[in-house]
Amino acid sequence: MTSTRRIGTETSATRTALLDAAQQVLLEEGYAAATSRRVAARAGLKPQLVHYYFRTMDDLFLALVRRGAEQNLERQAEALASPCPLRALWELSNDPAASALTIEFAALANHRKAIRAELASYGEQFRRLQTEALNRIFERYGIDSRAYPPEVMIVTMTSLSQVMGMEQLLGMTAGHDATRQLVEGLLARYEHDSAGSALTLPGGSPPD
Repeated sequence: MTSTRRIGTETSATRTALLDAAQQVLLEEGYAAATSRRVAARAGLKPQLVHYYFRTMDDLFLALVRRGAEQNLERQAEALASPCPLRALWELSNDPAASALTIEFAALANHRKAIRAELASYGEQFRRLQTEALNRIFERYGIDSRAYPPEVMIVTMTSLSQVMGMEQLLGMTAGHDATRQLVEGLLARYEHDSAGSALTLPGGSPPD
């Protein structure tokens, strides 16, 4: 039987404060610390309010995943519409806070099927939109999509950023600067800086 207990509105400032608090707990203390009491305390609210707005903690986590995914879709659209979309996508994928949150969501998904399904659904949507965008960008830049399949480039970019983000959280940075320089050099072959000048490859040489 479906519960008739009232749930707070999605536009409530209190609901937003609870989601913000839950995200802070995940980032600073990990998903295991994200209890209703801990989230309420971080928001400066009573624990009962957590379950006024979310029937279960899984509902709160799902709302947090959906909010983050929608925000990322908006940021991705802005990146793709920028003058240097490849560089903007690379910078977007290297957001340390986003990488840390993704790791916590992945840990949650390992124990909660609903979270795993939601992450997979949004992940497929991101991958499809990114691949479609890269097909258009590659065509505009004259990049051979057969030699450099857009879907492979997206997976490579995502994998690099996530691995480096995870390693940074562990205190590992060996090879990160060299990897970023390599990627920056590849991007410099096709995109220019905001002043319209050709970007330079690592070591100061111009792109081919």
